[in-house]
Amino acid sequence: MEKYKILSKKETDDYIREIDKKGSILGLESIRELMKELADVQDALKIIHVAGTNGKGSVCAMLESVLIGAGYRVGKYTSPAVFTEAERYRVNGENITEEEFAKSISQVKAACERMLDKGLSQPTRFEVETAAAFLYFYQKKCDIVILETGMGGATDATNIIRKSLVSILTSISRDHMGFLGDTIEEIAAVKAGIIKKHGKVVAMCPESGVRKIIDAACEKQEAEVVYTNPEQVREVRITNHRLCFLHEELGEIKLKMMGKYQVQNALCVIEAVKQLEKQGYAISREQLKQGLEKAEWEGRFSILNEQPLLVIDGAHNEDAAKKLRETLEMGFTKYKIIYIIGVLADKEHEKMLKQMLPLAEKVFTVTPHNPRAMNGKELAKEALKYHKDVTFVPEIKEAVDMAMKEAKEEQKMVLAFGSLSYLGEVKKALKEIKIHD
Repeated sequence: MEKYKILSKKETDDYIREIDKKGSILGLESIRELMKELADVQDALKIIHVAGTNGKGSVCAMLESVLIGAGYRVGKYTSPAVFTEAERYRVNGENITEEEFAKSISQVKAACERMLDKGLSQPTRFEVETAAAFLYFYQKKCDIVILETGMGGATDATNIIRKSLVSILTSISRDHMGFLGDTIEEIAAVKAGIIKKHGKVVAMCPESGVRKIIDAACEKQEAEVVYTNPEQVREVRITNHRLCFLHEELGEIKLKMMGKYQVQNALCVIEAVKQLEKQGYAISREQLKQGLEKAEWEGRFSILNEQPLLVIDGAHNEDAAKKLRETLEMGFTKYKIIYIIGVLADKEHEKMLKQMLPLAEKVFTVTPHNPRAMNGKELAKEALKYHKDVTFVPEIKEAVDMAMKEAKEEQKMVLAFGSLSYLGEVKKALKEIKIHD
């Protein structure tokens, strides 16, 4: 690999901010050229590739937990960041350090400069970050890399990989329509673009229209597909803040990840592990079960505070809102629920509000600190169509403080949901409030 100058933290941040102005461009030409400059290190990695609309992060977290428990050195690349950028690049459950991140970005920046010298265009932020991830996992000598797509599938920068151990398709629904298509079938076709020639595919049991798309993609690539079977599971319940269910092969499983939808994500992981075993990876039934039970993924129905109860969830589209509502109806009916909601303007927030607001006692709306955020004042106007007690609060910290004070009465809880991008601010606000209590 060519010589390069190692950037400071400030130079790294400035560089990422600068290239971020380029926005999102789907397609693989630029990342192909970039990885050529970096000796195509991605081709040396053993990869599990995960695409879908909802559930990708949870599936990646469960797989990471199972594989680490089975003794493998595991890299994991996910997006977007919820709490820190470093959480997107993990090896054996440890976030990348500032120094390691700066080093990886420095190498990629040098490769981008060589591209510019050849008259090629500057890769996007996501392409640079994906290249840095490949480089980092290669240098860390990972046995397996869990790779989550960014937005789509076929034209996503992660799809530069030529083969994968398993391609996993989680729940597919309407999201990012401006980029991926207007119908669920169009979106499914883009997601199914990660399926590789003669590949192994695990897909979450989908509706028939989506299934046809996945079947056609597998036929074209001569790939084998296994669909999850919801009938393998019974007695789903929430007990002592654990999601419990009986699996026909593994017996009782108690997940820390409480959303009812996590049952389907766990089934995806169980099938993916079976595919890995067929390829010679040793993972015992006990390691699989323990890995599922230990897995955590903050921001997906996670408890940040017990007294009063504060839960955060990144439900940011209609499908995720339906699943969040199911979880509340299954395990939290004894609570009066105070909502904090912040969303991005390009999401189907009206449909989300329609799903969720009937279960609220009181609603606070906020504006996430994100260029794509919807103004909380506008969100409050929309919310008033579905609930009479809605208040816009200009500062997220103030909203958390007000909601927590309100929830101090018995049998009340706070649920902050919407865009993943503001849940980190909720967590930070909670810490500051508790310090000053």
